[in-house]
Amino acid sequence: MNLIRIESIDKHNWEEALSISLHKSQEKFVSPIIESLAWAYIKPWDEAFDPYILCKDDKTFGHFFLSYTPNSTNNYWIGGFQIDKEYQGMGLGTQSLKRIVEFIQETHRQCEVISLTIEKSNNHARKLYENFGFVNQDNENQYGEIIYKLKFK
Repeated sequence: MNLIRIESIDKHNWEEALSISLHKSQEKFVSPIIESLAWAYIKPWDEAFDPYILCKDDKTFGHFFLSYTPNSTNNYWIGGFQIDKEYQGMGLGTQSLKRIVEFIQETHRQCEVISLTIEKSNNHARKLYENFGFVNQDNENQYGEIIYKLKFK
């Protein structure tokens, strides 16, 4: 079975991470990976900020970051989730989201709620997250993005 691996972005794989690209029409929906690497360094929200790549076999095909308050139960945010344009349409988005949620549960056992935001016009992402069980909170962040939450307990 070919499992999706999650690897921290570090000095050994940062160039692979930066090679991930989206279709031009998708770029407005997600921050560039270079931005998440900068955020990991400067921590603009005074929280932990961990950037990751998604891999299968020997291929790097995706990216996400996790922003969180250590030891909290409800302040875990998935952001920057993207699948390289060459790997889209293969079911990797759904498989990766499942693996990301499992990863958070494995590494942050106290986590009871995972949050994320979606651009209002990103219907594809909305469908993916809602099918997975994320619930629209009927609330927006300061950038006008819709907040979604997945609760475990």
